[in-house]
Amino acid sequence: MAFPFAGRPVLVTGGAGFIGSHVADRLLAEGCEVHVMDDLTGGVRENVPDGAVFHEVDIRSPEAAALFAEHEFAALCHLAAQMDVRRSVADPRFDADVNVLGFLNLLEAGRQTGLEKVAFASTGGAIYGEPDPTVNDGGPQPESHPTRPMSPYGITKLVSEHYLRFYSQTYGLDYAALRFGNVYGPRQNPHGEAGVVAIFAQRLLRGEPVTINGEGTQTRDYVFVGDVVRAFVAALAREGSGVYNVGTGVETDVNALFRHINRFTGADAEEVHGPAKPGEQQRSVLDISHTSESLDWRPEVDVEAGLGRTVEWFKEREAAA
Repeated sequence: MAFPFAGRPVLVTGGAGFIGSHVADRLLAEGCEVHVMDDLTGGVRENVPDGAVFHEVDIRSPEAAALFAEHEFAALCHLAAQMDVRRSVADPRFDADVNVLGFLNLLEAGRQTGLEKVAFASTGGAIYGEPDPTVNDGGPQPESHPTRPMSPYGITKLVSEHYLRFYSQTYGLDYAALRFGNVYGPRQNPHGEAGVVAIFAQRLLRGEPVTINGEGTQTRDYVFVGDVVRAFVAALAREGSGVYNVGTGVETDVNALFRHINRFTGADAEEVHGPAKPGEQQRSVLDISHTSESLDWRPEVDVEAGLGRTVEWFKEREAAA
């Protein structure tokens, strides 16, 4: 069955970034006319795949809105975001400006120019907060789990989902909100707060010190970027609207993560612990049964295999530097 947006213009915001560039790759393979919008504050121009039309534009700008009138995008894959949780706490107004007002700028432009579908990169752990012991016995968090964001970043993602529901009910715009676990893999940025896998991999390969925050028992649902892309494209192709968890349903703590990466890099580094980060969420794990049933999707890469592939990519990058 042909991909429904094959041969049609599709916009990928944040397409010079980690996940967005992989999504752009896949859409090109599906035969779409791919446009990438990125202001390169976090993305890298080299990540934009050959064959995609690149627009170096801020999503908040009039220029971004004007591109919708010019190209009449059929679908929007929205991955551009202010994604640093700590920055969202320090400057919530900036966080909301990018993540809410920037998104609204695109939605308004889209509804006026025939946009049919939005696939939105949301977040699992940052929206749900700590697992509720009364839901699933405190196990993997389903889409129906109470939403208790612990940061402005999580709040803006949840607000954006509400706006999507409004645009769907009012204007008939279909959407898929994908609540990601902790995504990792090739092209992940090792700088800044996001991406512990990338940070550990690069530092261990360079012989630099690695410090685990607190006891290292805090858990996350680590999902490989290739699996995320498959879910993103499946949700884009599915008719109607919905919210979907995209993870593995498996908790991995930071200590185990470090040991895997330490082994794959061959660094044989000592496990060093530092102070815990105040207010850090201790657990996050997603129930993916609804996504599996609705999108005919399941993750194919377990965390050990995915970390091995990720470290190999970082090794090649370090060798080429």
